[in-house]
Amino acid sequence: MLYQVCLSSLALSARLLSPRIATSGSMRAASGVRMALLTDESKALHAVGYNIGMQLGDLKGFSEDEVENVLSGLRAALLEEPPEVPLAEYVPRASQLIENRKAAAAEKMAEAGKAFLAEAAKEDGVKQTDSGLVIKMLEEGSGAAPTAADTVEVHYEGSLIDGTVFDSSYKRGESISFPLSGVIKGWTEGLQLMKVGSKAKLTIPSDIAYGARGSPPAIPPAATLVFTVELLAIK
Repeated sequence: MLYQVCLSSLALSARLLSPRIATSGSMRAASGVRMALLTDESKALHAVGYNIGMQLGDLKGFSEDEVENVLSGLRAALLEEPPEVPLAEYVPRASQLIENRKAAAAEKMAEAGKAFLAEAAKEDGVKQTDSGLVIKMLEEGSGAAPTAADTVEVHYEGSLIDGTVFDSSYKRGESISFPLSGVIKGWTEGLQLMKVGSKAKLTIPSDIAYGARGSPPAIPPAATLVFTVELLAIK
């Protein structure tokens, strides 16, 4: 996750938007019941659709009806049918709609992050730096502390403020090594406050994490992040 490439799906998702159209080939029948995935081929195609949806992070949070609108446009494009609306008019509208939704979600996320960070700073035994980073030492180490020029080996788990885990070396069953100069600023700063053998909780404000863009689809824009980190070695 520390090296995750941000995937932008705005242009693609905007092209898919069109008014809802009832079609006999829809995955949902008139009764509203989705067609069953009875064969391996149908399950494989469902997996394709799911993977596409995972990349359309800009559309997350849309209602079921709005998702159906997107699917109607996607269906028309894949079946080489003409669009039901003039694209020259509605693609810009779609882009603006998505941008407005993203801005509102980012503002809400930023406010929640500020409140969460303020509460974290009140915990016993924590230190808050000038950047806003909050560090709580869970286990004290006795080794050396790294510099920004060092490469370190760590175990870690990262989560959103709602507790959603988005990345974990523990779950992968192996530690990770990286240069401190090549990660988010909150990690570069926080690891330098730790000694080899220590374990800490880092609460990192968005401006020294992934910022206003986030790292879709796992990390929303303007997200405050929480990491549990064990500093295993300096290499």
